[in-house]
Amino acid sequence: MGKLRKFDIVTGILFGIITIILIYLFFNNEIFFTWAFQRHYNILSWYIRPLFIIPIIWSAYKKVFSGISISIFCLFTSMFWFPKPNITNPEIVKFLNFEANYLKSGWTMDKIVLLFTVIIFFIFIIISTWTKNWKLLLVILIAAAFFKIFNSYLLTGKSAFSMLMPAVTGLIVCVMAVFFLKKKN
Repeated sequence: MGKLRKFDIVTGILFGIITIILIYLFFNNEIFFTWAFQRHYNILSWYIRPLFIIPIIWSAYKKVFSGISISIFCLFTSMFWFPKPNITNPEIVKFLNFEANYLKSGWTMDKIVLLFTVIIFFIFIIISTWTKNWKLLLVILIAAAFFKIFNSYLLTGKSAFSMLMPAVTGLIVCVMAVFFLKKKN
């Protein structure tokens, strides 16, 4: 194994560990959780998060483990990259208040299923890209977006529509990126 490949693997593992630590802090440190969630009210974080699926796909296509890991790190942390907004749409406030309460209310079977669904989503997009199974990748992306929208609606009602435009926009951009990559292949 060459030095570059070793560096890739070590960097990927390092960012994987950092991501896990940040997720742990997010759920176990009330100050950090509140600080991060206040910034998640900024709609820009809603638009940028789905776009990190593109570098995950690109890195899986190139078989660059560090790129996958860094992109997942960026996806999770991008919720607090932007400043807390001065004014927020009341539907966004309602949606995110529900989400914050849901996340902090302890582990239940539905949360465990949701956690495994997210993990399986990442595994499937990585494997389908790695193996260049473009149809499966598109099915996974589209199904995940619709699941996110549908599940959000079931849990929060019409306030879920506040995330509809960022979710659909992210899906369209991701699908276009897959078509570009497929054409390049």
